[in-house]
Amino acid sequence: MNYRLAILGVGRWGINFVRHFLAHPQAEIVAIVDLDSDNLADCQAKFQLENSSIIFTQSWEEIRQLNHLDAVVVATPASTHYPLIKDALELGYHVLTEKPLTLNPTECVELTQLAQQQQRQLFVDHTYLFNRAIALGANVVQSGQLGQLRYGYASRTHLGPVRQDVDALWDLAIHDIAIFNHWLGQLPIQVQARGRRWLQAGLADLVWVTLTYADGFQAEIHLCWINPDKQRRLCVVGTQASLIFDEMLPETPLTLKYGYLQPQEALFMPQGQRQEILAVEKAEPLKEVCDRFLNAIDTGRSDSLASGKMGGQLVQILTCLSLSLQRQGEVINIPANILI
Repeated sequence: MNYRLAILGVGRWGINFVRHFLAHPQAEIVAIVDLDSDNLADCQAKFQLENSSIIFTQSWEEIRQLNHLDAVVVATPASTHYPLIKDALELGYHVLTEKPLTLNPTECVELTQLAQQQQRQLFVDHTYLFNRAIALGANVVQSGQLGQLRYGYASRTHLGPVRQDVDALWDLAIHDIAIFNHWLGQLPIQVQARGRRWLQAGLADLVWVTLTYADGFQAEIHLCWINPDKQRRLCVVGTQASLIFDEMLPETPLTLKYGYLQPQEALFMPQGQRQEILAVEKAEPLKEVCDRFLNAIDTGRSDSLASGKMGGQLVQILTCLSLSLQRQGEVINIPANILI
């Protein structure tokens, strides 16, 4: 069965949805919306769509009640997500949305419940969770190969782009939080955030995040968009080995480094040191997102890696981190009933 889609937003990320859905055998793009006429023109030129039947418009109102529209892809700024997603669900459309679901956990709950009432899919694009390396990493961590888990750390830095609608915390942290939660199979119970601002009033350019889980595991995340040393690295350390995901090494993104310390009188001597590069099947994560969105519509079953519930949990965690940031690093307890 073919599904007729409208794509809202064809900026830096939204353009990739166009690429994948144009090539998908079960998808037909019938409309593309963007407030920026240059983005629309660039999209037309990039995919040679000038003479296609696709509607290009700067107005959602123009196409919101298009005949036979099945689903909407929302790749607009996060501040616009709530009204667009709510309207689309109320009109009976399935929705695939870029992360975060919204900027407010209460809105996330409302949208999740609305999707259930409408019997429509609300699919949140947490792309990293569809990365084959991340999927394999979850299996490794949960298999016990690392031994007893001790702590984790991640670094996500680059030199721009600098957002004007959200700070570095909301722009960057959600990826690593989602990975840690997925690998550990649990949610943090406490969070802390400290930051610095240099470029724009009220928007942190550098943020240090601490996540604390119920079993005592802690993860530290370094986030910065003014650092030319681009890093995309995450590690979980155990008593027997460390598992490292490094996106900057596309051919070898997942590495197991074995080793432990053996007491010898007053000293601690390294033992069992070796390294294993884990073979990761090559696949583009966003293609997997698009495939599984259409499959969720087909089957009527929510995807656990992209559910509104998971999207809301991550927004709740980010909201608590924002509160900690505003309070100069105060430790904030995550509500026990976080979108259960």
